[in-house]
Amino acid sequence: MAEQNDVPHFPRAAEVEAYGKGGFYFAEMSHQGSLLFLPDSVWRWDVERSEQIDRYSLQRVFDNASAIETLIIGTGQNVWIAPRQLREQLRAVNIVLEPMQTGPAVRTYNIMIGERRRVAAALIAVP
Repeated sequence: MAEQNDVPHFPRAAEVEAYGKGGFYFAEMSHQGSLLFLPDSVWRWDVERSEQIDRYSLQRVFDNASAIETLIIGTGQNVWIAPRQLREQLRAVNIVLEPMQTGPAVRTYNIMIGERRRVAAALIAVP
């Protein structure tokens, strides 16, 4: 039997329809907590603060690197500068990193997915 973390919340790409109050609304579903939007699925993301963002927390992104050109990271309400090592690790697999607060990240992700770009988004939930 697969662990809950081994099953996506949604089996394909989805636009973020709303966010706030600690969660997200997408594909007529709601989720409390942070989410990882990949080109083919949406996953729970166990990150609550930008300090928790590292290669381990982004392993699904690295595992799907061939399908992703840009990774947008929504850092909650805080501004975050990615550690040099993480930027270099993403660059090594040809992924451009775009960190920004969650609000602008949601808007940018939705625009890019609407343009059928190869984009992923790791979004920290905001109150």
